[in-house]
Amino acid sequence: MKVEAAVAQHIGDRTEQQDRVEVLQHPAQDDVLMAVLADGAGGHTGGAMASGEVITRARQTFLNFRGRADLQELMHDVLMDAHQGIRLSRFASEQDPYSTAVALIVRGATAQWAHCGDSRLYHVRDGQVIHRSEDHSFVGQLLRAGEITADEVNTHPKRNVLLSCLGGHNAPQIVPGQCDDLREGDVFLLCSDGLWAYFSDEELACALSQRDVREVAQALLHEARTRAHGRGDNVSLAVVRLCSPPPPAPAAPKWTLLD
Repeated sequence: MKVEAAVAQHIGDRTEQQDRVEVLQHPAQDDVLMAVLADGAGGHTGGAMASGEVITRARQTFLNFRGRADLQELMHDVLMDAHQGIRLSRFASEQDPYSTAVALIVRGATAQWAHCGDSRLYHVRDGQVIHRSEDHSFVGQLLRAGEITADEVNTHPKRNVLLSCLGGHNAPQIVPGQCDDLREGDVFLLCSDGLWAYFSDEELACALSQRDVREVAQALLHEARTRAHGRGDNVSLAVVRLCSPPPPAPAAPKWTLLD
């Protein structure tokens, strides 16, 4: 299958863009693609440094990836390496940097992903969300326990409290996921809370199922900005869709010279 991808970002109504997002095609393996997104925090420039560390570690590890490596182990190592890198940066600065992260690797008909924090991954098939990462946040825990509703998540006074992140004082909680039967039309969305806070799962699934990846990325970003009413966070997203490969080029005609 062919893979199409697009990314989009906006600084929102903040003074600094502390999100980072990137989609990488493996230089030696055409059927292997990685998308990674990080949402940093921790004081002026600290968040940008932390999220940048996630992207740097992911890029370095992915470009050195060889086909026989275990993808889930690779992604776990990427996020743990980023965690250690952010921790070390504390000695060289007066900031308190940390970051969320979500990463996806698609290889053939298999997808593997991992996340830490409240940046999300959605897997959409036939207009339905069939996988969605669970937030490592205080409100995410309340929601899973049935103590608040989905509508109350974005208005709760502790909605920004994370229970796990990269660069924190405690070891990060890195949760894996996978799908071994990818199909044509499957779509993945990686996004920061500056996007998903403004949409229901059903809205995202509908949008992702109906548009070109670039169009949907821009449309979601624009709608998130509209719904934020001038109070929005940084917005970042990556959209990855599996498509049928292009048809083979027609064979060149064979000509026979007549005497």
